[in-house]
Amino acid sequence: MKKKIFALLMVCAVVLGAVGVGFADPKDEKKAKTNNQLLALLPPSDAAMAVDAKRFFGEALPQILSANQPLLTEILSRFDEIKTRTGIDFKQFQQVAIGVSSFKAVENGYDYEPLVLARGQFKADAIITVAKTASNGKFREEKIGGRTVYVFSPQEVIEQNKGKIGTSAMSGIFGKMLVGLTKEMALTSYDDKTLVLGSLARVREMFESKTRISTEVLDLVSRKPNAIVNFGANVPSGLSQFIELDLDELGKNLNGVRQLSGAVDVLDGNTLVSVAAKTAEPAQAKGLKEAISGLQSLFAPILKGSKREDQKIYGRMLENAKIAQTGNEITLDVQVPQTDLNVIVGTKKPN
Repeated sequence: MKKKIFALLMVCAVVLGAVGVGFADPKDEKKAKTNNQLLALLPPSDAAMAVDAKRFFGEALPQILSANQPLLTEILSRFDEIKTRTGIDFKQFQQVAIGVSSFKAVENGYDYEPLVLARGQFKADAIITVAKTASNGKFREEKIGGRTVYVFSPQEVIEQNKGKIGTSAMSGIFGKMLVGLTKEMALTSYDDKTLVLGSLARVREMFESKTRISTEVLDLVSRKPNAIVNFGANVPSGLSQFIELDLDELGKNLNGVRQLSGAVDVLDGNTLVSVAAKTAEPAQAKGLKEAISGLQSLFAPILKGSKREDQKIYGRMLENAKIAQTGNEITLDVQVPQTDLNVIVGTKKPN
């Protein structure tokens, strides 16, 4: 179990790469407000994410993966594939808000009902026209709330592109996340600069329901509004639906997590990590903090004493992680210098 928790901490630190306290720039207030406006348009969602797409493609990816250009090229190529197959160029987006309902783990990945709102300096109708052309006419039209919605079948696209998607680990990650996108996907515009993309049910909910995303979830996603990526989720059934948990005290505390949130940013050559978990009871948060602190004390010295440079870095990350508890919430903050990140993500030399 300790290995599972330690791995979970490392994944949070390296992948989420988020924000420490107090890095907001007053000049970014307008941008943060725009992000919040886009989020507020989402229908009810169990989980949501806000992405500053302009900074994600322009700053975060190039900086974080600067020591591994092949991986950076592969990730960007995946977005180019999406553009080729659907006509939608994510690199044209400036702000993105994603709302997910009915999120659950399944055998081959994750099943969910997604909705994406993407805003940028483009003509929404022009992108829709390109998407229709790219589908080779394999779409149908529906009317929702007086709008014309174009419905595509990703399964047909997948069949057409079998063998064209790589077999690397990165392709595997994309594959697991795309399991939830094998249903019909609907595309329309909200306004001239905003696209709406998601499952047909979610797009219908967007325009036919008067109910919006809850303040509870919105607050989770807005904790660090100037970050490149913010996310928040309600986990009413606990973490056991996503992670295999032992029936010990630690497993019970982990399964007591009811909310997760975090953020992603890069600043002054550092990647900063912030993850928060809120449990059903304060005692569960206390138990998690004690367990993570114990792992920190146990593994940090061992890793720092390793002969391997990457393990030394993991040791420093673990040692420098700031863990705090307030009531039934624990927070984890880690700052990773780019010099350390270069070793972690850098291309591996052959033995």
